[in-house]
Amino acid sequence: MQTRTAAIDSPTNYIPATTLAAKRCFDIAVSLLGLALSAPVWPLLILAIRLDSKGPALFRQLRVGRATPTYTELFYMIKFRTMRVDAEKETGAVWATRNDPRVTRVGRFLRKTRLDELPQLLNVLRGEMSIVGPRPERPGISNNLDRAIPYYIERTYFVTPGITGMAQVRQGYDACLEDVKNKIGYDHAYSLCLSNFSSWLKTDIEIILRTFWVMIRGRGQ
Repeated sequence: MQTRTAAIDSPTNYIPATTLAAKRCFDIAVSLLGLALSAPVWPLLILAIRLDSKGPALFRQLRVGRATPTYTELFYMIKFRTMRVDAEKETGAVWATRNDPRVTRVGRFLRKTRLDELPQLLNVLRGEMSIVGPRPERPGISNNLDRAIPYYIERTYFVTPGITGMAQVRQGYDACLEDVKNKIGYDHAYSLCLSNFSSWLKTDIEIILRTFWVMIRGRGQ
């Protein structure tokens, strides 16, 4: 799914073809391994979610993907459901907050361990996401952030959004506009890492290891 990009001043693709190819192969290998290792856990998580609250265990949400000079990709991101089905019926698209009453009991555990992101391994296999990259946002929120924060949309120029990222392992999830402003630098720094093969590989491995540490300690949000 694609939409025309409104305001990109013809940037050039600064990521070498060899790095792009290697990153894609790395993503496929890690996502296949992750799906194989996590397969026994999926039925347990699905059962726990269904028993804890009404509604499906999985849900899809439209997100903004990679941007190029001519279009911006849109895709449906898959997650384990952590909120009530009608969580945004009255409020519309809003960020989750600490101790958010919309989050279910099982959902709170999934968020702390970041197990709610497991289904996104399927998005990675489909080429819509990467293991590591800037986190994708919803179109409405993304448009608002692009108007409020300089160089917000530039963070995804030629960069595929990720399940985890440099900003996420250092600062957690977004709760307000100031959080997003603080993360922009991390997203742009990661983008620059992709211009060099060895720098990309070292950075991706480091972020993945730090993500595991966050999951083990239950420090997700």
